Amino acid sequence: MQKRIKVFAGRSHRTLAQAICAQLDLPLGASDVVKFSNDNLMVKIGENVRECDVFYVQTSCPPVDEHLVETLIAIDALKNASAARVTAVLPYFPYVRSDKKDRPRISITARLVADLLATAGADRVLMMDLHSPQIQGFFRIPTDHLVAAPILCDYLNTWDLSNAVLVAGDAGEAKELGRFANRLHLPMAVVDKRRLGDDDKAVATNLIGHVDGMDAIIVDDEMATGGTVVEAARFLLERGARSVSVAVTHGVLSGPALERIANGPFREVVVTDTVPVQAKASACSKIRVLSVAPLLAMAIRRIHDGDSVSDLF
Repeated sequence: MQKRIKVFAGRSHRTLAQAICAQLDLPLGASDVVKFSNDNLMVKIGENVRECDVFYVQTSCPPVDEHLVETLIAIDALKNASAARVTAVLPYFPYVRSDKKDRPRISITARLVADLLATAGADRVLMMDLHSPQIQGFFRIPTDHLVAAPILCDYLNTWDLSNAVLVAGDAGEAKELGRFANRLHLPMAVVDKRRLGDDDKAVATNLIGHVDGMDAIIVDDEMATGGTVVEAARFLLERGARSVSVAVTHGVLSGPALERIANGPFREVVVTDTVPVQAKASACSKIRVLSVAPLLAMAIRRIHDGDSVSDLF
């Protein structure tokens, strides 16, 4: 007999979790989080999960550390309640950018998070558009890595792309850009930029490809403060681009991002809801939000049924 499927969620993005449950025609599992006066957390699962196939949805957004600890406690609580399997569904992976030791005496924190999830009792992890796909190699438990390219490309296909060119904001994104180019049958260009320090300041220096007179679409995995894409957009316009739009998976939009988008030279900035972004989008008419709930729901259903997840790519 197939095990029952249940979906629970942390406090980071319950709107997304509820949308996933709506796609699966399931109720969101009952749970409660208590924060004591000493700043400790307690997660209480409010229903029976014995021998169930459980999916726990939690994304990375402020307060990042508290949401991470909540996830670890919740997974441990679910395992102690005799859940048959617990899959951590992490649309935006915590500390995803800390994926390498690029300076002395620092932690590769993404690897540490992978270790913590396994230690807490996660049997499987479902993620989306990792900054570095090799983060999957940090895990000793099964992982599934989804990409938002199908969702973003379906939306971009509603535009007039007859004069469009896809642009990677830096050389590191060029390989992933090919996923979009193959779907949309568009040419590619790459902005060569240099980051000067830890202040998110990036300077574009060269352009590989042709954008003169074309509608440029910058594609990236995430947009944080917006400094990189603003610099790239201005650089493309100086090189003759007719317009500049942006398509990213994770609309982190931290710090001055909203102001930069509002005042920047963008036709439109397209993001997904892997992090809570709707309130920010409501404050800026240039931002368009697409939902990843249908894609995550399909992946959850396929994992539960034992079907292939790679077909969703």
